[in-house]
Amino acid sequence: MNETENKSAIDPKTVFDHQGFLKSVTAQSGVYRMYDEQQTIIYVGKAKDLKKRLSSYFRKDLGSVKTQALVNQIQAIDVTVTHTEGEALILENNYIKKYQPKYNILLRDDKSYPYLVITDHKHPKLGAHRGGKRIKGEYFGPFPTAGAVWESLRLMQKLFPIRQCEDSYYRARSRPCLQYQLKRCSAPCVDKISEQDYKQQVNLARMFLQGKNEQVISTLVSKMEQASVGLEFEQAANFRDQIATLRKVQQQQFVTGITAELDVVGFYRLKNQACIHLLFVRDQKILGSKSYFPNIPAQTSDEEIVQAFISQHYLGQAVEQSHIAKEIVLPIAIESQAELAKLLSEQAEHDVKLSVNVRSERSRYLKLATTNAENALNVKNAHKESMQARFAELHKVFELTQPIERIECFDISHTMGQQTIASCVVFNTEGPLKSDYRRYNVVGITPGDDYAAMSFALNKRYGKVKDGENMPDIIFIDGGKGQLARAEAFFAESSLTKTPMLIGVAKGESRKPGLETLIMAGSHQLISLPATSGALHLVQHVRDESHRFAIAGHRAKRGKVAKKSTIEDIPGIGAKKRQALLKYLGGLQEVKKASVDELTKVPGISTELAKTIHQHFQA
Repeated sequence: MNETENKSAIDPKTVFDHQGFLKSVTAQSGVYRMYDEQQTIIYVGKAKDLKKRLSSYFRKDLGSVKTQALVNQIQAIDVTVTHTEGEALILENNYIKKYQPKYNILLRDDKSYPYLVITDHKHPKLGAHRGGKRIKGEYFGPFPTAGAVWESLRLMQKLFPIRQCEDSYYRARSRPCLQYQLKRCSAPCVDKISEQDYKQQVNLARMFLQGKNEQVISTLVSKMEQASVGLEFEQAANFRDQIATLRKVQQQQFVTGITAELDVVGFYRLKNQACIHLLFVRDQKILGSKSYFPNIPAQTSDEEIVQAFISQHYLGQAVEQSHIAKEIVLPIAIESQAELAKLLSEQAEHDVKLSVNVRSERSRYLKLATTNAENALNVKNAHKESMQARFAELHKVFELTQPIERIECFDISHTMGQQTIASCVVFNTEGPLKSDYRRYNVVGITPGDDYAAMSFALNKRYGKVKDGENMPDIIFIDGGKGQLARAEAFFAESSLTKTPMLIGVAKGESRKPGLETLIMAGSHQLISLPATSGALHLVQHVRDESHRFAIAGHRAKRGKVAKKSTIEDIPGIGAKKRQALLKYLGGLQEVKKASVDELTKVPGISTELAKTIHQHFQA
């Protein structure tokens, strides 16, 4: 699946409020995905009644130890609504195949779904398979019906002469069978084709099943030209016929395969809010979906919203050709429909059709996308109301004179004092304001000095800020009294006349969620909130997001340093000269041991530079 699943408005880093979530969940059938604190999908399930099924996870008596372990890790849940339980079954399997959640691997196999398989034999077989994956080989699927598998096999016989017979039949052959006479098999059983040529056909079939049609054609064209140059005209003619068949199949698939490649745009509007839900259908399967929530200016029509989405989502260099489906089903007609279809066709380099007023199968998918759009907007609104309620509860805790509208939080991340990164995340009453997030590359301090790193980050953020200029109401400092004292000292020395409220967030002794202690600036009074407090949940959410953002920046910086060669630290040596040195001398150890004379023999390395390199490694 394209990273195109239905991500709800709930941020997977939120401390999960299951009671608030269950209030907004629909009772329709569908698929749900559960996330842990690293935003990793840990479980995918289906349900005939989503509300009833998800509620069962949060009963007092769960019974199963596995279920208890799962529930303890849940930080967020996303849902995708389906019309039938059968649709939920297929979608559930697709998600499991893509994400391989750790709690699904123990509970499920693929015995309910048909697959195509290329076996691991001397002469691999292409065939249908249903059940556990006991046969060694590569599996392609799952397919929604057995009929779809057999249709694919018939198509593959026309394109690639790979055997589809059973092993017992294959081993007993002494002469070619009828499939060879029909040019649907190359008869590897009686050596009518070399092992190398058969392997090439298997590789082409594999690429075709992976959707690399153009790459297959390009390979066949190259082989046809090679055969022609080598005067192997019969073989060249076979490649020519294979190319012609493949191109014909591509055209037929576009004309008649109504669900071969389809994007469906669902639309739902509630006053000044709107949700567009994009459903991706490939090879008669729902591969996934994603919800978008555009900002709508006043007095904007539905047609304008849909047209703006199509233009912004599909047009532009950022979208790869493969992301534009051959047909896009729209919920309503738009003004520039013909022009948009032409532009999309030019960008995708294949015909793109924009369809409205659809019937039958397309209508069914459109209804499904619209249902998911409505559900996603309802969940988003429920999350927004929950966030506003948490802000209000936090306001009561600190008894501020003005409502809290903006929160910022700082955290420091490093490994043994190296590659230190400071993060600043921002929240408003609607949740994370990611456009205002900042990372700071901490330099000029003693490695491992978190206090100095905190002062550095605060100075970067507020050193040149004027009073009232995008200032938060509360600043959370992830750490104990030491980090908080540094923040107090910074603002005491700053020129700001109005200082935000400073709060330290210290983890409990066991460092478990719910045991955090808040430290008030000035008095350093300790405040402990109940584990069920919405204010505490907000603090945890902000702190966890700051921690995640800092760690992500630190890991990226650490990875960049790890990939950098020590040769590039030498003045005058860049990527090209580094490659020349390694290639000419055979590796880093040889470069280190090389003499000045040996180094000067490398293309692009002068005598002076050779001396510099030699001195660098001999120092």
